[in-house]
Amino acid sequence: MFRVAKQNRIFQDVVEQIQEAILRGDLRPGDTLPPERDLKDMFQTSRGTLREALRVLEQKGLIEIRLGVRGGAVVKTAMADSFSESLDLLIRSQKVSLSHLAEFRAGVEGTVAALAAERATKADIRMLERLLSEAKDYVAAGPEAWDAFVNVDKRFHQALAQISGNPVYILINQMVHDNIQRYYDQFLPADDRVLTENYMDLCQLLDIVNSGDSRAARQVAVRHVQRFNKVMESNEQGLTAGSGRQRSA
Repeated sequence: MFRVAKQNRIFQDVVEQIQEAILRGDLRPGDTLPPERDLKDMFQTSRGTLREALRVLEQKGLIEIRLGVRGGAVVKTAMADSFSESLDLLIRSQKVSLSHLAEFRAGVEGTVAALAAERATKADIRMLERLLSEAKDYVAAGPEAWDAFVNVDKRFHQALAQISGNPVYILINQMVHDNIQRYYDQFLPADDRVLTENYMDLCQLLDIVNSGDSRAARQVAVRHVQRFNKVMESNEQGLTAGSGRQRSA
């Protein structure tokens, strides 16, 4: 599986070889890498260099270092979770604003909706209809069902990404919706109006996707993002102004 590492860049080569073995599927989730002494002989490298390479792979979310008798370097099963955590840290450290996130979402979700309109099958439409039927029940239940409705909303958008058939959009869409919940909790009111408007947007989006009009699907998805971003930005400004008045009092 592995060859002797290139001596002029031995550390980088060890990382790249193991990474490529995982991405090719030679090493599958749950597999344990060969013991450290065997890897050291395969790569003809020092124990220190090998351990540093494994730490880098762990930081990338590709492997997990387990201790104990049955320990070792184990290929992780959910790299998407690590990517999502990285996006969460990026958003927090770079102070990504609501407008930044909305601008990005409009581009991604607009394209996803357009592709879904072009590629949706009858089975895909039935799946989206089932999700909307579930969402309708939560809207009727009112704000007490807010969390359940938001979960269905997330699944609806992820279903559109799946219909697009593009694994890059599937991953990015999942990461965005995994990390936007904090903004909803802070700035999106859990009331009947927001529930109803969100539901009606999803209904319109389903109708357009079913019609096969990719241009209209993009426009509806973008308007959906922009509508609720305006609500959140308005609430954010109100909270900021309120905290400013408290500090000055």
